[in-house]
Amino acid sequence: MDSFEFNKIAAALLIAALFFIGMDKIADYIYEPEKPAKPGYIVEGVAQDKSNDKEDLKKEVKKADIKILLATANVTAGENVFKKCAACHTNVSGGAVKIGPPLWAIVGKKQASYPGYSYSSALSKIGKSWTVEELDAWLYKPSEYASGTKMSFAGISKDEDRANVIAYLNSLK
Repeated sequence: MDSFEFNKIAAALLIAALFFIGMDKIADYIYEPEKPAKPGYIVEGVAQDKSNDKEDLKKEVKKADIKILLATANVTAGENVFKKCAACHTNVSGGAVKIGPPLWAIVGKKQASYPGYSYSSALSKIGKSWTVEELDAWLYKPSEYASGTKMSFAGISKDEDRANVIAYLNSLK
């Protein structure tokens, strides 16, 4: 087979491929399906949720009740999770101020009250006590709890880990 015959075969294959691609594009243009305004199917008898707002979706995703989790919390596991916190906080009575304030006997204390530590104005404005619920919200996402806080820790997303840490902090008395 000489090169001229090979070129004819290659050209025929190329033209056939281009023809089929072109016909596909033309068919897509001619027979373009109508897209619905809202994709999906309406299921009869099911209540429709009209909210698509991200805030509403965030509210639907709820954390577990911390008081229920504390009933089965493990102080030893909390001490292990606390190692993340130990880089910035001490956990001993009379402990030194590191990047963050000491956390000895923190449960029940007023927020932003450790003497000699300069708290962010975001945390100082809240003015609550460190209850179990407040600690849970703080440990979940500190930046959401006190927007503008100096604490750069992202938070503890696992409900069980937060409960374990809170149980451990509650044992520090």
